[in-house]
Amino acid sequence: MSNPIPPCFAERCAVHDSQRQADCENAISAIEASGVHSIRLGWCDTHGQLRSKTLAVRAAIRALYDGVGMVSTLMLKDTGDRTAWSIFEPSGTQDIPGFAGATNLILLPDPMSFIRLPWAEGVGWMRCQPWFTNGTPVKLDTRRVLQNALERLAASGHGLRTGLEVEFHIYRITDTTPQLDPNRAAWPGEPPAVEMVHPGYNLHSEAMADMAHEPLEIVRQTAQALDLPLQSLEIELGPSQIEAVFDATDALTAADHMVLFRNGVRQALRRAGYHASFMCRPPFPNVMSSGWHLHQSLVHLKSGHNAFMRDTPEPGSHPGMAHHTLTLAGSQWLGGLLTHAPAITALCTPTINGYGRFQPNALAPQSICWGRDNRGAMLRVIGGAGDPGTRIENRIGEPAANPYLTMAAQIHAGLDGLRRGLQPPQACESPYGEAHEPVPSSLPQALDALLADTALNASLGASFVNYFERIKRSEIERHAKAQNPTEFERREYFGRT
Repeated sequence: MSNPIPPCFAERCAVHDSQRQADCENAISAIEASGVHSIRLGWCDTHGQLRSKTLAVRAAIRALYDGVGMVSTLMLKDTGDRTAWSIFEPSGTQDIPGFAGATNLILLPDPMSFIRLPWAEGVGWMRCQPWFTNGTPVKLDTRRVLQNALERLAASGHGLRTGLEVEFHIYRITDTTPQLDPNRAAWPGEPPAVEMVHPGYNLHSEAMADMAHEPLEIVRQTAQALDLPLQSLEIELGPSQIEAVFDATDALTAADHMVLFRNGVRQALRRAGYHASFMCRPPFPNVMSSGWHLHQSLVHLKSGHNAFMRDTPEPGSHPGMAHHTLTLAGSQWLGGLLTHAPAITALCTPTINGYGRFQPNALAPQSICWGRDNRGAMLRVIGGAGDPGTRIENRIGEPAANPYLTMAAQIHAGLDGLRRGLQPPQACESPYGEAHEPVPSSLPQALDALLADTALNASLGASFVNYFERIKRSEIERHAKAQNPTEFERREYFGRT
């Protein structure tokens, strides 16, 4: 009598069914037809950066069923790649069960995510999420945080539709010696020496777009080869600054796209001699800050219709009232975003560097307010009665943020607005002049606001909030001890984000 075949790891995780088996078979066929010789199994860390293991094709196919191990400390790193917990001390990981001693986690690939990397010949890629070896999910995984938020949103009958509008900088590498000279190795190391690809201060200049044509073409080709819904690439105001705009998708897809876009353009541009940085304020004089403007609207899951769009303005209202433009649900969502703005700032602008962006008259928010198509306000309401594109734009984010956490923050804040019937005040017409509550002025201040927000702690989970706060405090403490804080930011962010 033959021994029964033990269940594969995916079955032990209770995610492998007939549909996933069919997806795996389709993925295997696609992998074999693609001619790739290796596959990167990629996972998004707490900071929104992709980490991966590169497997031979046979091993990657096995991993579809049994996963592949990864050291658990990868989930415990700050931005300098320092482990923020004393993992080898008896009480060092009491607040994060399952991580003591740098144990193994298992990365399980999504068979539907297989793609060929357009910049790396013969290399494929699949998205993974971490699991404990006993088959239980790692709840601290940021993609899972967003998935949980979307499940809560779906219970209200809604989904979230988001559009990405991302600013970043591209530089031409002039010397790799600072970064690659073994005699100058450090932790973290130096970024390469660079020069600009356009001089800036001429918004949407066609001449500057032509000057930056080569790197912009690389970005375009990479985005389109990754099947990302790129709409436009534009010359931003700052020196060497670019903006990429994408068509709206559901929130989880948009977050996946953001991770792929940042990772892809950095690698593709580097191979061609360019350095892309999603750091908010690169370490140069007269630099312009980069933001990430997140457009969002609720959709009715049954009909797919925009739940923010009114058929007609509210009788007796005027454009300065939220319900003149937005439905009741839209107004309450806006009220939730305003109420929880201090707390969600920590998740949307999670680096020390990002707080230099909040300056007056800089097209970046300085106060917690909303405005009718006003780019100085934190929350910009766009559209009107009968316009299916009616939406809210949140301008608080920086492009280095983890997209899963950024979007989860919107959902939990907006849902609280729906639950409690929160209503926003009148629109702000002078966002840099009127007396409004200021946005947090530093990462420590934003973290304090996050810890103090009981509703957001309950929604995100206190264990996750404490985990996130500890990782960011490690970064803050090292910055405070740095002899040269500017140099700290240059190494910590410019060469790595």
